[in-house]
Amino acid sequence: MATTERSSGERHSGKTAPNSLDPQCYVSRELSWLEFNRRVLHEALDDRTPLLEALKFLAIFSTNLDEYFMVRVAALKQQIEAQVSKRSPDGLSPEEHLSAISAALRPMVENQHQSFTHNLRQQMADQGIWLLDHADLTEAQQIYCRDYFDEQIFPVLTPLAVDPGHPFPYISNLSLNLAVVVQDPRTQQTHFARVKVPRVLPRFIRLPNPEAQDSERPCLWLGVPLEQVIAANLTTLFPGMVVQEHYGFRVTRNADLAVEEDEADDLMLAIEQELRKRRRGGSAVRMEIQRHTPGPVRAMLMEELALAETDVYDIDGLIGLGDLMTFMALPLPDLKAPVWTATVPPAIESLSPPKVDADDTTLETAEDLFSLLRRQDQLVHHPYHSFSATVQRFITQAAHDPQVLAIKMALYRTSGDSPIVSSLISAAENGKQVTVLVEIKARFDEENNINWARKLEQSGVHVVYGLVGLKTHCKVTLVVRREGQQIRRYYHVGTGNYNPKTARLYTDLGLLSAQDDVGADISDLFNYLTGYSRQQVYRQLLVAPLTLRQRLVQLIEQEISLQVKGKGGRIIAKMNSLVDPDLIALLYRASQAGVVIDLIIRGICCLRPGVPGVSENIRVISIIGRFLEHSRIIYFQNGGQEIFLLGSADWMPRNLDRRVEVMVPIAEPALQKELKAILTLCLEDNRQAWDMAADGRYHQRRPKQGEATRSAQGELMVMASSSLAERAAPAKHQSAKPRKQR
Repeated sequence: MATTERSSGERHSGKTAPNSLDPQCYVSRELSWLEFNRRVLHEALDDRTPLLEALKFLAIFSTNLDEYFMVRVAALKQQIEAQVSKRSPDGLSPEEHLSAISAALRPMVENQHQSFTHNLRQQMADQGIWLLDHADLTEAQQIYCRDYFDEQIFPVLTPLAVDPGHPFPYISNLSLNLAVVVQDPRTQQTHFARVKVPRVLPRFIRLPNPEAQDSERPCLWLGVPLEQVIAANLTTLFPGMVVQEHYGFRVTRNADLAVEEDEADDLMLAIEQELRKRRRGGSAVRMEIQRHTPGPVRAMLMEELALAETDVYDIDGLIGLGDLMTFMALPLPDLKAPVWTATVPPAIESLSPPKVDADDTTLETAEDLFSLLRRQDQLVHHPYHSFSATVQRFITQAAHDPQVLAIKMALYRTSGDSPIVSSLISAAENGKQVTVLVEIKARFDEENNINWARKLEQSGVHVVYGLVGLKTHCKVTLVVRREGQQIRRYYHVGTGNYNPKTARLYTDLGLLSAQDDVGADISDLFNYLTGYSRQQVYRQLLVAPLTLRQRLVQLIEQEISLQVKGKGGRIIAKMNSLVDPDLIALLYRASQAGVVIDLIIRGICCLRPGVPGVSENIRVISIIGRFLEHSRIIYFQNGGQEIFLLGSADWMPRNLDRRVEVMVPIAEPALQKELKAILTLCLEDNRQAWDMAADGRYHQRRPKQGEATRSAQGELMVMASSSLAERAAPAKHQSAKPRKQR
């Protein structure tokens, strides 16, 4: 891969180059994540984004923030409570982080709500999607809402008074509420009550038979927010009282699990107990509240929730814009990105479909997936390649093949109606030895994974839960098959989860192969995961926390050595997050030696590129598009003997030291060519790529005058039907019409 020249980027303040270990050379992890979410918000505000896709990105921005507060902000608050004074590599204390988060985030939240209220909501109306305020409804529409309230909403509501006989109610995590002030006309006393907006009902109530609200504009959907219908009918909830005022608010709580694995006799039971606590939530960490809420009501809520002023976010308009995702269900294709139908790699598409007889046994075909893998490795790239026709087919065929003896899988996350799990159950019922490592510590998927673990166990599958103190994050499947007198191993190693739903939304890579050395390594890996093993050495696999960090250090140092010898050093790394201080310091050293480094980091990046004397030779880009970039590819030029690695690990301390991760070398020249094509497309992207500056901010690339638009994701969709290695001239790909900016 060609070495490219580097510009100095933004100049770092100061007369002398800072030491690479200096805190000023590191970007705060927490602030870098906020910059990632700023890029997500930009997709919503970009007039090239179709309208419903823009609403989707607004929703993602909100739900991302929910998780950020539930986990990251909550952790900072816990550090402060525990009087932790240790500073992070960027030099900030927990208190300074909270202040910096508040300062950076408030303008973003303001921008989000202003854009929705004054821009996108009007664009929705222009396209016939009328989300009205209750006050703007016609008399007939208000009557409909009152009847709907009486029949559908009122029976669900439970108003909770606050007085000496009724203590302040518990406000559940992520709940939307109304703070209501009523007056008793007999005593003239005022009282406070809380009404929870029920999650069991739609957030936006659709009104029937939409009437044209404007003679010049269509009306395809007409609705009103649920909380406004409740607010308009509060007198029904408080008969005989005078409803003086009401204000919406929403609370976010600490939702991370605290499980002492060393002390837990039954890990699943311990996690289930913690899940019950999470449903209620820990201490409050944020309150979103309508801006015009008067001081006394605001102060009372803050006091009862033990929140400071910096924890409160004033909102103009609707609170909880994550619910805007519901509009993606509208059948309005012109307002969405064009539908993408994944293709099947030609070599797999040419295979005969597997045939299953009445006994649920696969019959021999002219050539099946196993015979193909004996001839050549297959690289699959989702969502451009169909997950069901590749990875899912591999597991399904193994489940029904009479020659297959055993299937082993590490299952981190999957869908609620997983065909993968169904195939594993079928395999056990067909008499195969099936072992599944279910990671029941996968954040926010714990309950789903516990349910699957029980279902698998009931079907005769051997289920294990991994290693104490380590989260098993690798994505690996092993199939053991008898072929004559020989036992052969087939395997899949991927960057993404065994989840057919996210495989349509995330970009991920997977290797299907039957190479002996890697297959033997995967057998050893499962023995390490399921039994007692102190295995420290693998033939080909790089396994965290055992060998991965050490090997990455060796490979980076090797590029430094080659550069010093005049043979040229080159590194390209694509991943979700780069946080690890030791690897960042080593990359700085590589840059100072002259190694040219390109980093394609979708999310958090704590490295500062373009710092004179430290990182002039490092470029960082981030790609934010219709698909979530999730694949991890690492490239080392290695003096011309190129090394490609593919796997599940980001460069973060948790991935390298506290998780079981796997990266596999890709040695097949044809597959290396495909990976190189993917990396090149990402580096040349001028539509969805953002360049990171030395100050930690990002600047979106735009095609220069006369330059063709190059979208890596768009071109990969066009090229999916043919080999990625056969790069053609930039092809025009279908795109939705940009929406008009008002």
